[in-house]
Amino acid sequence: MKNRIILICSALTVLLFASCESLNEGINENPNDIVIENVQDKLFLTGALLANVQVQCGRVNNAAGMYTGQLIGFASIFANQYGFNFTSANSDGTWRALYVGVLTNMRHVASTTDNLLLKGIAQVVEAQSVSTAASIFGDIPYSQAADGMTADPVFDRQSDVFGAVLVLLDEAIATLEVAPAQNLPEDIYFNGDPAKWIQAAYTLKARIHLQMKNYGLAKEAALNGISSPDGDMRFVPRGPETNAEGDKNIFWVMLEGSRAGDIGNVGSDGTQSFMLQMLDPTNPSSRNHAKTNEAARYAYYQIDEAWNGNDGIIDKYEPMNLVTFFENQLILAECDGRESGVEAGLPHLNEVRAWLNAGGQLNSNYIGLPYTYAPLEIADFESGGLENADGVNPRTAFLREVIEERYVSGFGMYMPFNDARRLRKNDQNIAVPFVLVDGPPPPFPERFPYSEAELNANSNAPTDPGLFSKTEVNQ
Repeated sequence: MKNRIILICSALTVLLFASCESLNEGINENPNDIVIENVQDKLFLTGALLANVQVQCGRVNNAAGMYTGQLIGFASIFANQYGFNFTSANSDGTWRALYVGVLTNMRHVASTTDNLLLKGIAQVVEAQSVSTAASIFGDIPYSQAADGMTADPVFDRQSDVFGAVLVLLDEAIATLEVAPAQNLPEDIYFNGDPAKWIQAAYTLKARIHLQMKNYGLAKEAALNGISSPDGDMRFVPRGPETNAEGDKNIFWVMLEGSRAGDIGNVGSDGTQSFMLQMLDPTNPSSRNHAKTNEAARYAYYQIDEAWNGNDGIIDKYEPMNLVTFFENQLILAECDGRESGVEAGLPHLNEVRAWLNAGGQLNSNYIGLPYTYAPLEIADFESGGLENADGVNPRTAFLREVIEERYVSGFGMYMPFNDARRLRKNDQNIAVPFVLVDGPPPPFPERFPYSEAELNANSNAPTDPGLFSKTEVNQ
């Protein structure tokens, strides 16, 4: 693993956000003349935030969507991956975005800046990207990664990485609590608002504890997490007034480019992914009932194999979720439901439903279609109720609905993939019983292969355990 600091617009940044010109202003065209100390700390930020978008929402995330019944690979590389032929080379982009785009640059900022806001942001972004990588890959290089001294860092245990990241998030929160707000356009998530960064850090802590099945600690963190949709961390492409090349929803960019028709959730023959079947009122797997009308979200989510653009969830200017209010509330709903039952968890679930009932997950192209998310009541989870037709324990019925909502609302995030692996062993009774359109695989994918570049270059890299090997926290 080679440690490098990116001072000019990388291909990644050009692809996503054509606004790095300031990084070159006043710098001789000869790269040998660049002096890192002469570059303002804040100018490292935007590229790292965009690299983080790739870690959270890029090609590996697309595969996670296929492996949880949300997407279908129709052709080319995605058809191969849908058939579980995901190679180490397919992980290279995400690996590079993490270790070069995020970790190296954020470590530089955190260790050199006198700006407490920048330092706190850098710590949160590092924690976010590293925890995602540990979740999807398992053991990864971290304690020796990007330290400027170790060419071949060791691979740390997944649980050790999560533990170190939780400590880093606590440090970030402490830093941000004393950092003054400032106008910071380079912060494309929150524009320099430390309060929003603090809440996002707490929700990230809750996410990690949830994955580790530390439900009490997850609840404790989520109580300080993102408290309203205004605090959502999202990648928001600049609008059509700029029409900047590449500054668009990255899923849309992929399909509008060379991958049109390769991946989606509605086939030309009418085949639908399991997620769309859940939203389709005519399907036996539908989650629609007297208090839930998913018609608008069903239309908003559709990505046709016969690609002719999309004005819904992957519209070219549609924001991409990274850390959100609905995630935080659904963590609280699950943890309270596990600990104290339906009555304790239900208010959090109903907060999400109230947000949905106000059009919370729709854009202007779909807000006019029918949708209803009426408040649910305790009786709905009793045997024979709207959410308990099969007569299971009311707490089980409630938790099942919470996980189902995480599955649907979490489209485009790793949430469904993380939940599927977390619940598969001991909580199958509340897991979403998704199937791939060709039937369930024997067994399900549990992780993604390490980067081929890392395996070839790092003498400390282990033999990759493969797609179907469970990670430490999901054993």
